[in-house]
Amino acid sequence: MNPTMKALRFEKYGPPSVLSMQDLPIPALKEGEVLVQVKASSINPSDIGTVAGRFHSQLPMTPGRDFAGVVVDGGSWTGKAVWGTGAGFGVVRPGAHAEFVAIPSSWLSEKPEQLSMEEAAVVGVPCLAAWQSLIDAGNLQASERVLITGAKGAVGTAATQIAHWKGASVIGADIAGRASDADVIINLKEEDLVSAVQRATGGKGVDLVLDTVGADLFSQCLRTLRIGGRQIAITNTAGADSELCFNLTDFYHNQLHLIGVDTQKLTGPEIVGILSHLREGFQGGFLRVAQPESNRFDDAVEAYTRVAAKKSRAKQVLVFG
Repeated sequence: MNPTMKALRFEKYGPPSVLSMQDLPIPALKEGEVLVQVKASSINPSDIGTVAGRFHSQLPMTPGRDFAGVVVDGGSWTGKAVWGTGAGFGVVRPGAHAEFVAIPSSWLSEKPEQLSMEEAAVVGVPCLAAWQSLIDAGNLQASERVLITGAKGAVGTAATQIAHWKGASVIGADIAGRASDADVIINLKEEDLVSAVQRATGGKGVDLVLDTVGADLFSQCLRTLRIGGRQIAITNTAGADSELCFNLTDFYHNQLHLIGVDTQKLTGPEIVGILSHLREGFQGGFLRVAQPESNRFDDAVEAYTRVAAKKSRAKQVLVFG
């Protein structure tokens, strides 16, 4: 094995242009770790934020949260195809935008056979966020109604599939013109969110909201909930320093529940637990992956730039080898 590998690296925070391809030593394994040869790794919006300094990563750092690959040094795991997301990848430990990555064996999860490496590499963060929000935090029940903002994005699409898998109905809201599997879709360029949800529910409101947008939609989403309803917040496109207001009196009179979810806080074993559920979903035909757009690893900076500029609707994947 070549003692060095190619890795994407940033030594200061900034736009994708601060990234460079470097030759680094292949990671030396610590006790309990295995070595994964990365075959494919997707670029998430959070990776753009990592490079920009949003998560105060240690410097220098290799970004990349999601991966699919093969264990090449790992005892009984050797030779197995794995997929997933590394806890703290790109923040407190080197991420997956490299030819090899070291990971504790307790963080490993076998890749579903029916997914290619490129397809498996795009499942991680979006599906983890959707599952953690709807199932773990939101306690979604069969026959409930859920409103999903940003329904046509990666998290929104995954959440719609998970909700249907669990027997819930979905009202999706988005500004994009792409197709959606939601039972009802609200075009936010043309319709008022609160009024549209009231019409769709006969004035009853929804049981659960997964707000993948934040900003001005945050307070509007609260007004779509039934009495006792729950709202999950996972991001805020208005920026970390923005202040969002809502009617506190209505909030407590309607006995609403507001829950924050952050996939960055998941531990490796917790991620493995969610991936086990997701594997069942793919094997059972409840979940599927939109075809990603593949990029040679040597073209990683250009791929990052497209993601940052939102120039492609397809998920961008770096392919190694």
